[in-house]
Amino acid sequence: MQAEQWNTAQAGTLSVSQNKVMRNTYLLLAVSLIPTAIGALVGVNLNFSFMRSSPILSIVLFMAVFYGFMYLIEKNRDSSTGVALLLGFTFLMGVMLGPILQLAAIMHAGEMVAFAAVGTAAIFFALAAVSSSTKRDFSFLSKFLMIGFFVLMIAMLANVFLQLPALSMALTAGIMLFAAAAIAYTINQIVRGGETNYISATLTLYVNIYNLFTSLLHLLLSFTGNNRD
Repeated sequence: MQAEQWNTAQAGTLSVSQNKVMRNTYLLLAVSLIPTAIGALVGVNLNFSFMRSSPILSIVLFMAVFYGFMYLIEKNRDSSTGVALLLGFTFLMGVMLGPILQLAAIMHAGEMVAFAAVGTAAIFFALAAVSSSTKRDFSFLSKFLMIGFFVLMIAMLANVFLQLPALSMALTAGIMLFAAAAIAYTINQIVRGGETNYISATLTLYVNIYNLFTSLLHLLLSFTGNNRD
């Protein structure tokens, strides 16, 4: 009887711990949208001619900064420094929304930005609801995500040189699928106790929500542009 009571108490403690990670993750994720919005306002007024004139070098620099930030955030994920770095990272990612937001402005497709934001939110909440309520373990997605990451990286590099519209569309769809799977996997891991650090969880969710939004907006702008030709 005592053993059963101990197991029940342990399960209850684990549940409280998991709920705390989930709550802190969602809170930090919501806060991270503030510097993202500020960064986007800055980015939409910047001149990104360097990126257009030197796309390969721009991608190399961006990837170096991107993964450098992620490394530092993960290294400091157990301290307040990790939170500060994460918020700085989200500001930078907001700035990098500048080119696509400028394109939307040129195309007079501001409603597409709003539609992409609403669509991203709807997809995220649907994935969160399913991932947090199901009894199924989504660990099987880990291999898919690992393979998918390398496939997408190779496709992105190829697209820099080839600039094929069909490849670009396929890449965008692939990023959306990958982001959706990563969101579902991460939330499921939090619920099942596989992810115990809210800063790491927030970073993963943020990056994939960001990719989901930008990919959806790319698709919408592509369809809008084709319809106007």
